[in-house]
Amino acid sequence: MTVPPFTHADISTRPVPSPLLMACFALFVLHVAFFPAAWIGHWWIIDGKGLGIPTDFVNVWSAGRLTLEGHAAEAYDWAIQKQLQISILGQSYPGNFAWHYPPPFLFVATALASFPYIAAYIAWPLMSFVPFAFVMCGLVGRPFGWLLAAAFPVVLVNTLIGQNGFLTAALVGGTLYLMPMRPMLAGICLGLLSYKPQYGILFPLVLIVAQQWTVFVTAGVVTVLLAVASWFAFGTEAWQAWWHWLPMASQAFLSEGRAPWGKMQSIFATVRFFGGTEYIAWICQWTMTALVACALVALWRSRVRYSVKAAGLATGTLLATPYLFLYDVMILAVPVALIIRIGLKSGFRRYELAALMSILTLLFIYPLVGAPTGFAATLIMAALVAGRAGVFGINERVERVAPQKCPQLQT
Repeated sequence: MTVPPFTHADISTRPVPSPLLMACFALFVLHVAFFPAAWIGHWWIIDGKGLGIPTDFVNVWSAGRLTLEGHAAEAYDWAIQKQLQISILGQSYPGNFAWHYPPPFLFVATALASFPYIAAYIAWPLMSFVPFAFVMCGLVGRPFGWLLAAAFPVVLVNTLIGQNGFLTAALVGGTLYLMPMRPMLAGICLGLLSYKPQYGILFPLVLIVAQQWTVFVTAGVVTVLLAVASWFAFGTEAWQAWWHWLPMASQAFLSEGRAPWGKMQSIFATVRFFGGTEYIAWICQWTMTALVACALVALWRSRVRYSVKAAGLATGTLLATPYLFLYDVMILAVPVALIIRIGLKSGFRRYELAALMSILTLLFIYPLVGAPTGFAATLIMAALVAGRAGVFGINERVERVAPQKCPQLQT
């Protein structure tokens, strides 16, 4: 008999370890206090001269504004975008905040641009945090999930620059949470994740291995429907512009390093950060991607509990892509939540709490060091998943599963 996944029956009453609880509470208080202080001190959205502070959110709002004016294709033109952004902010800035998302994400940008810039800037992280927090609560299985969501260190960066890390993490976590019991809803979440295709490259492989055909087909249908809807809404020109400007974005970030390498959190960027050539960086990245893919196939074919497999896939999603900025390391909150769920049910291993604290610390200190600390945190999480999968010689409890079904959670 399979164990029903993510049910109240498998939630332990074991207390959250005090160090973890206190660390999360301290980070939560810091986040709550920081943004009013940043607004008053003119470090967030508007500077002391009343001018807009250049951050990533300006490309979202400006792309939406161009689309509302009937010029969706121009959202991909770097020169046009920058001129509009300068008029929005009231000042110029070095470099570019270019728009390179697929046209379906213009639906979100257009909705945000329907509101004044400052209101949209504040509302976007608040609105996208809500589904992320619900997913985290479900993954942990305790109200502590709410605190963990609000305390995760990437919250600060994501909210400060108005990025979409909350939404990305919610869709990855929602896919994994719903897969065993609501495969169609899981497929919808995965299809919506197509706005960040670099985080979906391993999912088809795992879905085939797990024989999750409903999720696979639903995700494909949703992706196609979004593409068709955006084609009707924004025209063929928007898709042509996206395809035309995509190589320039790739060259700017992965070849020329226009964004400091320390801002990116992949093995590719880490090699470049420490002075390696682009050729060596690509060898390391493709080797990492291949090893992660093989490890996930072995993991999902094994009989370890579903939560370990889900944590492995979420972690592998981050390791498999060269294009990974810190705000998207918000996805790491998903495997953190799953490891905490397992620990609360069956007890934490001696090294797990120290490892979890190290992950939080590495993500917290990023603004101070400007190095790929997120990559180091992801490697630690990969080691935790490997430990729970029995790679280090510690056998993990297994569960019986129905034939051709996704393994169910047992924590």
